[in-house]
Amino acid sequence: MTTIQIVLTLLIMIIIVGSAAAFLMMQEAERKKRIAAVIKGHSSGEKKFSAEDVQNKRRAEIAKKLKETKEEEDQKKGKKKKRTLGLMLEQAGLTISVRKYWAYSAISMVACVIIAKLTGQASFVIVMAAVIGLFGVPRFVLGFLTKRRQKKFLSEFADALEAIIRLLKAGMPVSEAIAMISREFTGPMGEEMSRIYDKQKIGIPIHEAAQQATKRMPLTEMQMFATGLAIQAQTGSSLSEVLKNLAGVIRARFRLKRKIKALSSEAVASASIIGSLPILLALGMYFANRDYIMVLFNDPFGNILLGIAVVWMLIGIIVMKIMINFKI
Repeated sequence: MTTIQIVLTLLIMIIIVGSAAAFLMMQEAERKKRIAAVIKGHSSGEKKFSAEDVQNKRRAEIAKKLKETKEEEDQKKGKKKKRTLGLMLEQAGLTISVRKYWAYSAISMVACVIIAKLTGQASFVIVMAAVIGLFGVPRFVLGFLTKRRQKKFLSEFADALEAIIRLLKAGMPVSEAIAMISREFTGPMGEEMSRIYDKQKIGIPIHEAAQQATKRMPLTEMQMFATGLAIQAQTGSSLSEVLKNLAGVIRARFRLKRKIKALSSEAVASASIIGSLPILLALGMYFANRDYIMVLFNDPFGNILLGIAVVWMLIGIIVMKIMINFKI
C-alpha cells in the first residue's frame, strides 16, 4: 500500500466518521430539547401548571430579562474585553503579581524539561514539554482554581442574598448589610462583598462596585445581582423584593442543574469507561506482552494504525462530550 493510498484511506475514514458524528450531534440536540422540556415541565402532554411551576417560570423570565439588560449595557458601553493575565489571577483568588506568575511558569517549564530528559525523550518531545510547562500547566492550574472558587461562591450566594434581605427588612442600609455579609461569610463570598463595601466607602456607587465585581466573578448570578442593584438605583424599587426574586432564581437553577446531573450521570459514567478502556488495555498489554504491543510503535504501518485509532478515539470523546454537556 503506497503513501497516497494510505492518506486517501485515512481521509475517507475521517469524512465518514465526521458525517456520522454530525448526524449523532443533531439527534442528540433534539434529545436535549425533549429532556429540557420534561425537566421544566413543558412537555406536550402537560397542560396544567402548579403554582410552583408558574413561580419558577416567572423567576426564569426575570433572570432572562436581567441578563439581557446586562448584555445590552455592555454592548453600549463597549465593556466586553478579553481577559488579561492580571484579571485571571484575580478570578482565581491569587494575590501574586504577573511577574511572579511568569517566574512560577519558568520553574514549571524547567521541571518538565528535566523530567523529559531524565526519561530519555527526543528533542521534539523536550521542546513540547517546555512549551507545556511554560504555558499549559500554569493555565490549567489557574482554570482549576477559578472553577473551584466560582463553585464555592455559588454555593453560598443564595444564602448570602437571603441574609441581606433579612437585614434590609430589619432597617439596615444596603452598604452595612453588605459589610455584615463580608464579615459573616468566609472564602470568595466574603472577599467579594468586602471589596464591594470598600469601594462603596471611597465614593463609588454600590451598583457600580457590584458591576466591577462581575469581572472578578464572571457568573450569570453575579451579573444578575449587579443588574438588580442598578435597576433599584434607577427606579427606586424595593431592593429586598428584587433580591428575593434573584435568590429564588438561583435556587431554581441549582435544582435544574441537579436534575440534569442525575439524568446525565449514566452517560457520563459510560463515556468515562469507554474513553479510558483503550488506554487501560494498552497498558495491560504492555506489561503482559511488551513485544506484541510495541509493534504499533516500532513498525511504520503500526504507527499509521495507531494514528488512526487516536483520531477515532478523539472524535468519539468529542461526540460523547457534546452528548452529555448540558448548559443552563
